[in-house]
Amino acid sequence: MEIVMRNGDSFWYYSRLLSIPYVLIKDSNPNVTAASMIAGESIEIPGMFLEKYKIKNGDTFFSIADKFDIPLDALYLVNPTVKPKEIFTKDIINIPRMLPYPSIKCQRKYNTAALNLDMDKLINVYPFIKKQEIGKSVLGQPIDMLIIGNGKKKVHINGSFHGNEWITSGVLMKFINEYAAALTSDKVLNGHKASDLYRNTTLYAVPMVDPDGVDLVLNGLPENPEWRELVLKLNKGSKDFSAWKANIRGVDLNNQFPARWELEQVRKPTSPAPRDYPGNAPLSEPEAIVMAEITEKHQFDRVVALHTQGKELYWGFEGEEPMPISGEIAAEFERVSGYKAIRYVDSYAGYKDWFIQEYRKPGFTIELGIGVNPLPLRQFDTIYEDTRGILLAALYM
Repeated sequence: MEIVMRNGDSFWYYSRLLSIPYVLIKDSNPNVTAASMIAGESIEIPGMFLEKYKIKNGDTFFSIADKFDIPLDALYLVNPTVKPKEIFTKDIINIPRMLPYPSIKCQRKYNTAALNLDMDKLINVYPFIKKQEIGKSVLGQPIDMLIIGNGKKKVHINGSFHGNEWITSGVLMKFINEYAAALTSDKVLNGHKASDLYRNTTLYAVPMVDPDGVDLVLNGLPENPEWRELVLKLNKGSKDFSAWKANIRGVDLNNQFPARWELEQVRKPTSPAPRDYPGNAPLSEPEAIVMAEITEKHQFDRVVALHTQGKELYWGFEGEEPMPISGEIAAEFERVSGYKAIRYVDSYAGYKDWFIQEYRKPGFTIELGIGVNPLPLRQFDTIYEDTRGILLAALYM
């Protein structure tokens, strides 16, 4: 919600007047400082919108404020050109309202168009969420990261490392929406104040690591004739790409990291394929490279990679995971989700594996839901309820 500053107003005053935490107003207006505040400047208020109200016979600003349980000055603030003593029946005024949750619909086929639309919606409503383009896919699509919070603890969560695991992007975006809504209304999530999480933790979320693969699975053949020919060849002529895990070049991005990569290479496909091919070298693909680069740049304290399926979570790698913290977090993840925590699996070259090996910090792969990928959307609500506890625990543990 956009408002226009008046003489003598401040972020602190807007916080009290509209019941929005001060830090969220400040972070939603990063280019406005106390020294630069001037009357007439436009200010973003997160989590609110202006509802139109038609004046009825006998209405006054006082009675309207009482009816909607808002401070009288809030009405003055959002109706700067209206003279309260000169309102008449059928006139239209603005009412400041808290935006209901959810703001976006994530239980759908979540391709890049859906993701981009929802990111724009969330940032428009909650401008304290910051978006950074961290790189591009093989086809030149942006790979974006959403950043929320001010804390020293840096937590990274990602989705859709694999094309046919696109449901993980919707799950992660729904969590971001729930978290942002809880922040603006100062709610408690699973016993933890959202404002405390925001103050103590910075969340770095990459909702879709493999945009080209996701679009191939959900949208079908790409427009470019060369890529159409390649993916059809790799898919043995079939136009059904539902089993496709790889990026558009037929490289499995979660087999791309230099964490015993050579052990994985010898038992995987030796040429590009819809799944499992680790490439001809680690970090050969732009999507994997950018994930390694942002991890190095931000020095995350822990990472959570969302995959499907199996209702399990993996938290160890070759004995290099830090103890006891990794085990404690895994136990909490297991408790809040019901997923089985497994320390070691016979797998190498994954993002989580590399993170543990390189940084000796806690890393986790979460296998959401159960069944055959891509998981059906009818599982979405159950998957989300299982997963939200893990995502919250990643922030507060």
